[in-house]
Amino acid sequence: MESYIGLLENINRYVSLSKSEEERLLGIVRTTKIRKRQYLDQPGYVCNYRNYVVKGTFRSFFLDKDGKEHTVQIAIEDWFISDFYSYITQTPATLFVEALEDSIILQMAYKDIEGLCKEMHVLSEYFRVTTERAFAFSRNRTLSNLRMSAEEKYLELLQRYPTIINRVPQKVIASYLGITSEFMSKIRRNLISKS
Repeated sequence: MESYIGLLENINRYVSLSKSEEERLLGIVRTTKIRKRQYLDQPGYVCNYRNYVVKGTFRSFFLDKDGKEHTVQIAIEDWFISDFYSYITQTPATLFVEALEDSIILQMAYKDIEGLCKEMHVLSEYFRVTTERAFAFSRNRTLSNLRMSAEEKYLELLQRYPTIINRVPQKVIASYLGITSEFMSKIRRNLISKS
């Protein structure tokens, strides 16, 4: 039950589930241990699970035609991670979702969530609200990438998520920011010399 507390707290930030609704939801949740470098999703396979991070760090990324990695999302505790386009449309994934640390996740199967949402309006409302928030965040990130310098993007990441810097490899952070590891090292050196 302890591993479910974070998920229930996350849900209760947006909606209120009754005890019987909580029990029904937890009845479809499975706890899974994931090893570092293990994949949850891979291109070509349909993403069947919405994954809630209890412990650990993940990233989603794709490879361009030259084999270069582009990190789309980084997730830590109390965040969801999946190839959400694949999950929502039930079509083959285009992203890899990889554990960056040994991790524990709660997995909810698409068919189970869809069934519960049809029966429990409050759960449907939770997923609507969180999906809208994720879309808004994604749009804001796109705009930030277009209007901010690499140093500004790095500083914003540091400010919003200070623990990520110590838990995620520098090359993954650089990929997330759309810069090279070498350029990120230069930014870090410049920031240290300014302080």
